[in-house]
Amino acid sequence: MAEYYLADGFALGELARARSARALLAWADEIAAGAEPADVYRNKEGRKTLRFQYRGKPYFLKLHRGIGWLEIFKNLLQLRQPVVSASTEYRAVLALQRAGIYTLTIGAYARRGWNPAAIRSMIVTSELTGTVKLEDYCANWATMPPPAGVRMRLINSLAGSARRMHEAGINHRDFYLCHFHLDEWSLAEPEPRCYLIDLHRAQIREQTPRRWRAKDLSALYFSAMDCGLSRRDLLRFIARYSGGDLRQALSRDKNLWRRVERQACKLYRKAHGTQAPAIGAGPG
Repeated sequence: MAEYYLADGFALGELARARSARALLAWADEIAAGAEPADVYRNKEGRKTLRFQYRGKPYFLKLHRGIGWLEIFKNLLQLRQPVVSASTEYRAVLALQRAGIYTLTIGAYARRGWNPAAIRSMIVTSELTGTVKLEDYCANWATMPPPAGVRMRLINSLAGSARRMHEAGINHRDFYLCHFHLDEWSLAEPEPRCYLIDLHRAQIREQTPRRWRAKDLSALYFSAMDCGLSRRDLLRFIARYSGGDLRQALSRDKNLWRRVERQACKLYRKAHGTQAPAIGAGPG
């Protein structure tokens, strides 16, 4: 199996004639081989992630060289779906874009091979410049809460993204605050731009199963537990995620939200070795 994609604005310079998966993968190998150690963010389990400049603009390259059968079996024994190529992230980005969710911009993609243990693939995405990780932006909220309007708009934005994602049959599997990048210039807008990244483990189906919706939502809640959330914040998120009818959501989906709370508290205990903050401990 071979497939590739090359964005119009990216098909310049040395890529002008790279019109095949083989050619794009060869180019990606050259980029990876010439990367400075400081620009390499990950290099293990058959995947290398690095930052590079192309025609004066910053990009990220994820190069998959095959993870081997041992790694595949290890993941399966741990009941985890192995990531064998960049196609997972490529298709997830396209699906999020169709769902109207802010995410990455793809410059190039290629995949070759049938053997799951030896598939070679790559994806290039534009760097998100001028943004901040939402985890960092919210880090001091417990002691220095933001203006109420900013808080409300960000909660609505996250809930709206989660709702559209799950309605489109996508679940992220690493749905934490750190995987949202906020464009601070958009905070005055009705729905701030929060770009969802790190999609290499995402899954796409006709419908998102409840257990995977709960997993995403509990991960997001866990990552926000130290932000001084109020009960009003939680109810606002639930209402927006559920389509606006809070009473119906708390009645119809009460088991979902109980599961979300239970799993989030479990994640917090595992990560911090202590009980999660009381719900609604933050300012109203």
